[in-house]
Amino acid sequence: MSTGMPILVVDDEESLRGLIAQILTEEGHDVTQAASGEEALAVFRKDQHPLVITDIRMGGISGIQLLREIKQMRPETQVIIITSHASLDTALTALRAGAYDYLIKPFDDLELISAVVNRAVDKINLIAENRVLIDKLKSSNLELELVNRLLQELAVRDGLTGLHNHRYFQEFLAIELARAQRYERVFSLVILDVDFFKHYNDTQGHLEGDRLLCVLAQLLKEWVRKSDVVARYGGEEFVAVLPETTREGALAFAESLRQRIADYAFPHRETQPLGSVTVSLGVATYPENAIDGPALINFADQALYRAKRQGRNVVC
Repeated sequence: MSTGMPILVVDDEESLRGLIAQILTEEGHDVTQAASGEEALAVFRKDQHPLVITDIRMGGISGIQLLREIKQMRPETQVIIITSHASLDTALTALRAGAYDYLIKPFDDLELISAVVNRAVDKINLIAENRVLIDKLKSSNLELELVNRLLQELAVRDGLTGLHNHRYFQEFLAIELARAQRYERVFSLVILDVDFFKHYNDTQGHLEGDRLLCVLAQLLKEWVRKSDVVARYGGEEFVAVLPETTREGALAFAESLRQRIADYAFPHRETQPLGSVTVSLGVATYPENAIDGPALINFADQALYRAKRQGRNVVC
């Protein structure tokens, strides 16, 4: 059971803001409300809340802008975005910018609000516990190198799956790009997204959805080479960087991975629209498809969208 925590709820809809605040207050949390992004920033500057829930679309400062401002002031604050079905692409942008999770309005199940908040609170408490551990290590005069290694590992690992996180992926991509440019080498990038993941979460619950992501992460770790890097890109998206791999090699890798995941006996896979848990994958290769990091990611993203449009469970 998650303990009570200071939470800042931001929404220009008074009824929605009040509903969320009421639910969280009844669960023992200390809730502060703000009716705009500007008001939220003023509140946050005075009291840097560990958890913020904000609508993505508001007059004035948007939820995305608010997220970035908060992360600059206090990177460890967890931010949950509220969005609508029509704005899911923006929600993915928020996840890539550092949001913890998102909620879709209108809320079909009010218990989902509590579930997402409780998971965020658990993560905040885990970070605090890790800090206590590190402080104990420092006070015990253990080697500074060990402390730094722990800090670095916490900074580049995804808390749920144990894979490298989005930050590490961006750093590794920049290094691999510089190496490939200097020595005129090739490498490839594969982005994959779990098909109908929202359906899985809605029918099986978020805990089962989290378990699915953890199993999928393990399959990815087993499938890549030691020289490859696989990371959680955001939400149900993952990315793999494949050094010294041509486009043909990357497409073969992606197809083999797609088939392995489709054949894997995930719990409740028969309830999915395709009768199995599947992924769609987009492939991009340097320098054939793009010559810089953002362009390479964009090419892989567009290929992923084509795979989705072609019916999912497809490599493009």
